[in-house]
Amino acid sequence: MSETHAPEKSQRPLQSALKAKSDFLDYLLLERGFSPNTLASYGTDVQHLLTHLETKGLELTRVASDDIRDFLHDIHEMGISSRSQARMLAGIRSFFHFLRIEGYTDDDPTELIESPAHGTRLPDVLTTDEIDALTAAVDMSKTEGLRNRAIIETLYGSGLRVSELATLSLTRLNLDEEYLIIDGKGSKQRLVPLSPVAASEIRAYLDQRLSLPVHPDHSHLVFLNRRGKGLTRVMIFYIIRDAAVAAGIEKRVSPHTLRHSFATHLLEGGANLRAIQEMLGHEDLSTTEIYVHLDRSRIRGELLRHHPHFRPHTADKDPQL
Repeated sequence: MSETHAPEKSQRPLQSALKAKSDFLDYLLLERGFSPNTLASYGTDVQHLLTHLETKGLELTRVASDDIRDFLHDIHEMGISSRSQARMLAGIRSFFHFLRIEGYTDDDPTELIESPAHGTRLPDVLTTDEIDALTAAVDMSKTEGLRNRAIIETLYGSGLRVSELATLSLTRLNLDEEYLIIDGKGSKQRLVPLSPVAASEIRAYLDQRLSLPVHPDHSHLVFLNRRGKGLTRVMIFYIIRDAAVAAGIEKRVSPHTLRHSFATHLLEGGANLRAIQEMLGHEDLSTTEIYVHLDRSRIRGELLRHHPHFRPHTADKDPQL
């Protein structure tokens, strides 16, 4: 016989991917004695993979090495740090090892997968303490202090590209409902929730912005320089770099570092991959009014549960501290 399909090769029937995940975690707890934190980490890693497979219409017992590479590519494109990529792959390796020793599948698609190199070109990821230090390091005695703090919080709290921040329009900003409408790459629009901390910082800056000599051609832009014109990407880079130097952060920090930190912190907190992709602008999203009102609560829920600056204890934090 030359049957080759994975479900017929499996020695035991697999009821569902979620059941396999549950059995795997029971195995780690009861037979390997893993700690609750490690169990939670492994469970999150496996769930990210299962979500990816579901969106691709793939069955767990049919997963091949190329499917794992595709998953890792998506993670890389989202800006997840190489260290986090390697950690996720380790959890997924353990999962497929479990499936094979339990007889659910005869093959391990992770065997030939190399761990992501730590020498990739991805920026460093800041810790939440470093994010707070970055914001605190802004010199508030200078006129542009309010603006610079608002820029940092918006980049980190919404995961924007630097070009998207530089071209952010007042008409795309809703501080009452705390969301942004972003015109991203390829003329694609997406809805991005705004953290309460960022909204508070932007309000303070906009009050000050009223006193600027705004240039008519730049009056629609949220963030302006002292002459009332829009900021360039280079200007924003120096704002972030100078704050990092003042904070004593030795990592290489740029606006893109904050975008990568946004994605990595959400992922490590357990947020759904699809929601992260949407917030980063890697999906072609609908721009209808119905989408704005219906999907906002779902995506915002991911942030409220998983992003440090959306959690309840940070909502009460005085942004001027």
